[in-house]
Amino acid sequence: MTSSATTAPPRPTRPPAPRSLLARLARGSIRHRWRVIVGWVLLVVLAVGGNRLAGGTFVNDLAVSGTDSQAAYDAMQARFPQLSGDPLQIVLQADQGVTDPAVRTAVEAAVAAIAAGPDVSVVQSPYGPGATVSEDGRTAIVTVVFDERAKDIPAESIEVAKTAAEAIRDTGVQVEFGGPAAAVETGPSGSEAVGLLAAVVVLLLVFGSLYAMVVPLVTALFALGLGISVVGIVSAGTSIGTAGPVVAAMIGLGVGIGYALLIVTRHREGLLDGLTPSESIPLALSTAGRSVLVAGSTVIVALLSLFLIGIPFVSALGLASAVTVAATVLAALTLLPALLAVLGGNLDRFRVRPLRLDHGAGHDGGWHRWTRRIQRRPWPYLTAATIVLLILASPVLSIRLGTGDGGTAPEGSTVRTSYDLVADEFGPGWTGPLVITTEYDAGTPRDQAQAGLDALRADLESTPGVASVPTARLSEAGDAAMLSVIAVGSPQDSSTEELVHRVRDSVLPRADGVGHVGGATATSIDLADRLGERMVWFVGFVIGLSFLLLLVEFRSVFIPLKAAVMNLLSVGAAYGVVVAVFQWGWLSGVFGVQPGPIESFAPMMLFAVLFGLSMDYEVFLLSRVREEYTRTDDAGRSVADGIAATARVITAAASVMVVVFASFLLNDQRVVNLFGFGLAVAIAIDATLVRLVLVPAVMAVAGRRAWWIPRWLDRLLPAAHTGQPTAHTG
Repeated sequence: MTSSATTAPPRPTRPPAPRSLLARLARGSIRHRWRVIVGWVLLVVLAVGGNRLAGGTFVNDLAVSGTDSQAAYDAMQARFPQLSGDPLQIVLQADQGVTDPAVRTAVEAAVAAIAAGPDVSVVQSPYGPGATVSEDGRTAIVTVVFDERAKDIPAESIEVAKTAAEAIRDTGVQVEFGGPAAAVETGPSGSEAVGLLAAVVVLLLVFGSLYAMVVPLVTALFALGLGISVVGIVSAGTSIGTAGPVVAAMIGLGVGIGYALLIVTRHREGLLDGLTPSESIPLALSTAGRSVLVAGSTVIVALLSLFLIGIPFVSALGLASAVTVAATVLAALTLLPALLAVLGGNLDRFRVRPLRLDHGAGHDGGWHRWTRRIQRRPWPYLTAATIVLLILASPVLSIRLGTGDGGTAPEGSTVRTSYDLVADEFGPGWTGPLVITTEYDAGTPRDQAQAGLDALRADLESTPGVASVPTARLSEAGDAAMLSVIAVGSPQDSSTEELVHRVRDSVLPRADGVGHVGGATATSIDLADRLGERMVWFVGFVIGLSFLLLLVEFRSVFIPLKAAVMNLLSVGAAYGVVVAVFQWGWLSGVFGVQPGPIESFAPMMLFAVLFGLSMDYEVFLLSRVREEYTRTDDAGRSVADGIAATARVITAAASVMVVVFASFLLNDQRVVNLFGFGLAVAIAIDATLVRLVLVPAVMAVAGRRAWWIPRWLDRLLPAAHTGQPTAHTG
């Protein structure tokens, strides 16, 4: 189609070509687009192949050095090495009774086969001394103690034991597996595919174009393939929890699509303004791409700062997530520009609805009118939004950190079924016995050590919260003792936590020798205590980090302070909702979760990720506000125009993340459910109530003072990026 020179619309004024590093990177990706794409394909193929050849397995290692439970484990290794490994509970229920001749023959054969299996130290038969059989004789527990802790037991060895026990089913006996060694790695649950499908729907609604929808998805999938493969390779050298790859995939998928969406949207704005693709892509990367780089870097640094906590299990989860986020940032800044360059001006072909891109900067836009309404009366909106956030956050005051036991496993799973059988027939404390060790002074006579052990056993049996002390034995040398203690409550019950502290504080100090409380239950309690102690320091570090980044980015004192307070409010509100659902049990049936303590490492992980994601919206929104303020020198108008220009894309990006994160409620791991739910709630709150209500209200109250910075501080800060507007100093 052609048109005459007299009727052609005037060519829009070209903005100055951005000269930032990101713009140069974009131009390089445009020039070498096919090399970049082929390079990414080869990189992902090599990473996937490397993971298949050298990748490790994912295991839970909750050990915390320097704790009482670790001291108990060390004592067990030294004094009772044959009992120091983690157990597998094989729960048997036979209507005809476990003493039925056919059942007994099958069970004894299985016990013999298990005892001869690899890495097995001790097998407790239901027919010998110390047997665990219910009063009606229908239910019994076969305890298999391995040589190592659960994280170090080869999966093949656990499978050999399970296979031998499965043969008992031929006699009509129900066989279920529980205990620390039963928590093996789980495979994909399909939640990733559901999240991806939901993202497709949202992107189609946002863009209305098949190509524009496909580009963010392809970028995110390439990044996810690279990130998860690298995580698998890293797991060969460090212990990463079973939830690690799933949480990393969740974060990578949501963040990857969201980051790409921001850049693609800014690129489409440029195309509609009359820019060519080679002009629009560098501009998009130097603006929206910078927001992605700042936000992604914040998430990565915050996740890696989990290493400061000093707990390998938590650090490894942070590392897995950081690797995936780094891959999404790399893909957004290199692969995405190349894909956009290949499409050129065809980005909006194959439309499913008419093209409509609401810049929103005009005075007739709905977001502009909304912001102006808030600016006319900011205090009522500020007060109301703050009250809502504080109400949502209020449940966090009763948060109880811990580790979910078998009672929070999915209904119908063997771990949950074995837990229910043991709890019903023997008591909930039998699902996670405490282990107490006592070491005596060298040269202590054996009869004196035995007397001390008997006194300790009697003292423990009379301690509130103790159901029984079924086992108490001296070491062969007589210099140490080991006792099994069954609590009245379940491992995750608050009464069990109180019992552990009561024994440590009141019972063991009265006993002979040096005593410690260990076992998987005590280890989980120690992990929660350690993380609870260090949570404040971690939060302070992340807030300080984000404050410095925003201070350098915007040359303003108020903006970083506002961001810190608002992020705390949005994260606190998300924590509160998580506590109400996952701890109190509100609407737990709707979301398909089992009430229990909040996983002890979840608040730190959520905080690290959410602070970075909220930084994404903060930088993207306020960068646009800053552009308008520099152009108009009108504080109120710049906020209205900036929000109007970015509200739609922020809402779209948040919608993608919310549906992706929420889809992980379909996963069968409670910790993954908790992460997905917490992230979805936090993003929804942050992108709506915070960005679209609190930000305009607070900025209206601050006015021009929002952009003030002392001259001496401005001189001390590192130079900002090219094109950074001059700050108002005083």
